[in-house]
Amino acid sequence: MNRIMRDEKMVKQGLEDKYPSRIEDKPVVMKREDDVLYSEWTAKSPLSKEQSDFYEKNGFLVLDRFFSELELSEWRTELKRLNEIYREEEAEHVILEPESREVRSVFAVHDNNEKFKQLAAHPKLAAIANYLLGSDTYIHQSRINFKPGFTGKEFYWHSDFETWHVEDGMPSMRAFSCSIALEDNFQHNGPLMVIPGSHKKFISCIGKTPDNHFKQSLRRQEYGVPDPHSLKMLNKEGGIHTITGKAGSIVLFDCNTMHGSNSNITPDPRSNVFLVYNSTENKLQQPYSGQKPRPRYIASRE
Repeated sequence: MNRIMRDEKMVKQGLEDKYPSRIEDKPVVMKREDDVLYSEWTAKSPLSKEQSDFYEKNGFLVLDRFFSELELSEWRTELKRLNEIYREEEAEHVILEPESREVRSVFAVHDNNEKFKQLAAHPKLAAIANYLLGSDTYIHQSRINFKPGFTGKEFYWHSDFETWHVEDGMPSMRAFSCSIALEDNFQHNGPLMVIPGSHKKFISCIGKTPDNHFKQSLRRQEYGVPDPHSLKMLNKEGGIHTITGKAGSIVLFDCNTMHGSNSNITPDPRSNVFLVYNSTENKLQQPYSGQKPRPRYIASRE
C-alpha cells in the first residue's frame, strides 16, 4: 500500500496519523506532539515532585526495591514453572529464541496467569499508572522476558510506540512500560539501556511492514528499528544510561523512550516482568499500517 492510498484510507476511517512511519524511503525526525506527564503534581501524588520531574524530562524513572523479597519469591517460583512448561509445550503467546528451544518471552501473563494478573492490578502500580497517564488505565500488553545466563539474546534499539502505533493503531503517546526486575540487574548481564530525553522525538522507520510481521519480529526485529544515523543523533544529545538495580526494583519508561539491551554471556540470569499501561482515552484504532491488527495476546483492544 503506497502512502497516498494509505492516507486516503486513514481519512475515511477518521484517523489522523500524527506519527507516520515505515512509508518513506528515508527516516524522519519529528517533534513529540503529546504530553509526557498527564497529571498535575500534588502532595497526594504517588510519586514525589522530583521523581515526576525526572520522568518528564528523561522519559524513565527507577524506583529501587519497590517490591519485597517475599513477593519476589512467589513470582520467581511461577517464572521457573512457566519456563519449564514452555520449553516443552507449544503456545502461540510464547516466543522462543530464533535458534533454540530457550524461552525468550511469555506474553499476556496478566490474562493467562493468576499471580501475574494480581501483580498487574497491584494498587501501587495502578496509582502510578493513573497519575502518569491522567486517566483510568488498562494493560495494553504484558510479558515476561527471559535472559538466561550464557545464552540470553539481545533486544535491539527501538521505540515501543513506533510499533504500537504502526502495527496496533495506538493513536498517541499516552502509555508507558513498567519493568519489574525478578533478578539483580548488573552492568554485565544485559540490563535495560535507555537514551534519556529520546522520548521527545519520534524517529520514523523505513521499510514496508510485511504481513504477519509479529511472527518474526518478536524473535528478531528487522522492521520498526531506527537507523544508525538517528541513533547517533539521540546518543549525542542524551547519552546512554544503563539501568542496574536489585531484584524488586522497577523501571517506568515512556512508550517512546528509545531502549534496548545487550545479550547476556555471563552466568547471572536476568528476568523481568513487563507491564504496559495505556490510557482508556488512548484506545487502539485500526493499525496505521493499514494491515490487520496483531493478536490480542500482543495488543489488547479491551
